[in-house]
Amino acid sequence: MNRRAFLKYFGAGLWIPGLAWAQSSVDVARFSDLRAGDPLPGWLAPYVFENQPRHTQFSLVEDEGRVVLRAEARASTSGLIREMHVDPKAYPILAWRWKVMNLIAKSDLATKAGDDFPARLYVTFDLDPDALPAGQRLKLRIGRYIYGSRLPLAALCYVWDARAPVETIVPNAYTDRVRMVVVDSGPVRLGRWVEHERNLLDDYRKAFGVDPGAVNGVVFSSDTDNTGEDAVAFFGDTWFVPRPSIGRKRNEKP
Repeated sequence: MNRRAFLKYFGAGLWIPGLAWAQSSVDVARFSDLRAGDPLPGWLAPYVFENQPRHTQFSLVEDEGRVVLRAEARASTSGLIREMHVDPKAYPILAWRWKVMNLIAKSDLATKAGDDFPARLYVTFDLDPDALPAGQRLKLRIGRYIYGSRLPLAALCYVWDARAPVETIVPNAYTDRVRMVVVDSGPVRLGRWVEHERNLLDDYRKAFGVDPGAVNGVVFSSDTDNTGEDAVAFFGDTWFVPRPSIGRKRNEKP
């Protein structure tokens, strides 16, 4: 492996110079270092589904003195993906902050018609499709034919739901290759910034019954295409750490 390929493989998507194993944290998105009103950075790529013409609108705005990502969905769906390579055994904790302004009245985890959430944070993982049982490979091919090539091989999707209990982990209504994890529920904390830290190893094992492969992407999303409703959400800085760090000030590196 030459030097360029080495750096591309081990350094893809990392903001902080140096190799992943030498870092105390790995940034997914440090929105607070950007400027409100500027174009979205090149390291965030559109994540869209071929059969969905209406896309969620994203912008950089200032909120409570800090630059964050604003997502507005109007009967639309799409996301922004940060493609990266992270070993979840070295960096098992995903930390982020978000704020949701309204719930989706018709949201329902169990149905395709209700598969809408004001805030979603996907973590996608490497997986060899040939390692899946024949039945799951067939379902995956059918799912990608219907919903497009963006359907992930394996993903955890953290959501703010209208009514499902926190810690609910269930298959997505469209595909069991995505497991929904409810981390906020109901209206109590609407309009307030909420911090989260999730252990990806624990969540993946609960969801799929095995250890995960490497993380290959994180997607910020808000969607209302099934219900036709509107939603506004904000996403703050997001990063991976080797151990929990809630309680530490955000400007203090883990």
